[in-house]
Amino acid sequence: QVQLVESGGGLVQLGGSLRLSCAASGSILTIDFMRWYCQAPGKQREFVASITRGGSTNYADSVKGRFTISRDNAKNTAYLQMNSLKPEDTAVYYCNADIPGVVRVLGYWGQGTQVTVSS
Repeated sequence: QVQLVESGGGLVQLGGSLRLSCAASGSILTIDFMRWYCQAPGKQREFVASITRGGSTNYADSVKGRFTISRDNAKNTAYLQMNSLKPEDTAVYYCNADIPGVVRVLGYWGQGTQVTVSS
């Protein structure tokens, strides 16, 4: 059984920073892609950032230059450093990971962590 647990969300003022963490636990030999998504009230879940096991990253245009994704493979943990936060960044942030199983790669999701940016 694999679990992803996000942490680090909270309430922050315009221009502030937060650092989200996503810790994977369970029967894990390796983790391929790790990603962050966000979902604002009444909207669909949207891609924020991704990182490969080797450290290659990709970002949504809306967060480029403000957010940084990183990971610690030894700890099976991904991070999202969020700087220069805006009210429109308010959302529940979810971690997603591709983890090889016995037969195929499986996608896992965390429960989400709330980020609220006040103006």
